[in-house]
Amino acid sequence: MESKPSQTQGNRLERFSQAVSQWTGSSPAFGLALGFVLLWAVTGPLFGFSQGWQMVINTGTTIATFLMVFLIQRAQNKESRAIQLKLNEIVAAIEGASNRLVGAEELSEAELHRLHDRYVKLAEEVQARHGSLKRAASVEETTGSQPAAGRSARTAR
Repeated sequence: MESKPSQTQGNRLERFSQAVSQWTGSSPAFGLALGFVLLWAVTGPLFGFSQGWQMVINTGTTIATFLMVFLIQRAQNKESRAIQLKLNEIVAAIEGASNRLVGAEELSEAELHRLHDRYVKLAEEVQARHGSLKRAASVEETTGSQPAAGRSARTAR
């Protein structure tokens, strides 16, 4: 029951970061940022282009950049996760589709490189057999492997 307050706080933080993320990607946000930069530039002669005047823009942009890096990464992580789930659903819904790559985002970099090489080889084999990549072929068809007896290609691992 102690996780409920942190869950509520996490939900608030998520809603807040999503709202900020959407707003910062808007035209009014860009206009406001441009306005601040122009205001800063126009005030340069008033402050004699002093170090303090320069520190205002340096500090402001550094803080904004620091926070935006985390906000952008959060948005990319969420979008990537949603895309992976959608792709997994498509693979699971298509009869005869190989589900070997469901969860591929969890593989190591080396494993992903090996899989990539395997699919490049698959494309080359299909092209060599049929003179084109326009014909669809599954990994099982090309490698000659078949799903285990009693299981469909959709559930074979």
